[in-house]
Amino acid sequence: MVVVQARTGEWLVVHGRVTDQPERVGEIVEVPHGDGSPPYVVRWLGEDHTCVVFPGPDAGVVAERPPHAHVPG
Repeated sequence: MVVVQARTGEWLVVHGRVTDQPERVGEIVEVPHGDGSPPYVVRWLGEDHTCVVFPGPDAGVVAERPPHAHVPG
């Protein structure tokens, strides 16, 4: 099992589960636990609200916004 750890300002990337499904990218705006463990408060690109996320095995954390990330629309 991979343990995801994050800091505020990093980016959560959730990979599409099926062919042609785009990745979902969001900025981590709050990490309630001091050790960086989930859950995280995330603002997804293209959405004007935040939500609490428990990342699954299809997710990863990166330090910078991925260059291929775009706002859905």
